[in-house]
Amino acid sequence: MAAPSAPRPPRPRKEPQPLVIPRNAAEEQRLRLERLMRNPEKTVPIPEKLNEWAPRPPPEFVRDVMGSSAGAGSGEFHVYRHLRRREYQRQDFMDAMAEKQRLDEEFQKKLERNKMIAEEQTAKRRRKRWPASQIWLLLLPWLRSRTSVQAGNAAQTRKHLLLALNGLMV
Repeated sequence: MAAPSAPRPPRPRKEPQPLVIPRNAAEEQRLRLERLMRNPEKTVPIPEKLNEWAPRPPPEFVRDVMGSSAGAGSGEFHVYRHLRRREYQRQDFMDAMAEKQRLDEEFQKKLERNKMIAEEQTAKRRRKRWPASQIWLLLLPWLRSRTSVQAGNAAQTRKHLLLALNGLMV
């Protein structure tokens, strides 16, 4: 016979929570956040990303091969119907994956094109922002080595300056 145990202490009572019915999505989200933050030490389950559905691979060995002979039973139609449905599903899946891959490639090309355009615009704006004195300080040694910078040769100097700017800032 078991020894009499000490009486169990009473359970602590939870305070009754008022019933709050959320009126919109923001209020529902606020209530969920408040419930999570009541006990910050408690771990929160974060669901894993679900894998995409993929059709079942075809069997390695098919036991019930349907022939074209007469006399097939009434149940054979249902077997054929399921096989046909599964094959159509597989083809639809392959078509959807090809379309998704094509769209991804187009998107990557568009991103690349937009990045190039943005870089060109940035370089153009950078050239406009540079003060003329800074440009001359950078280009004077190059210009002196290429042409003779003289007062009478201003058009040629301007041409070389523009060529150098296009080469430097691109």
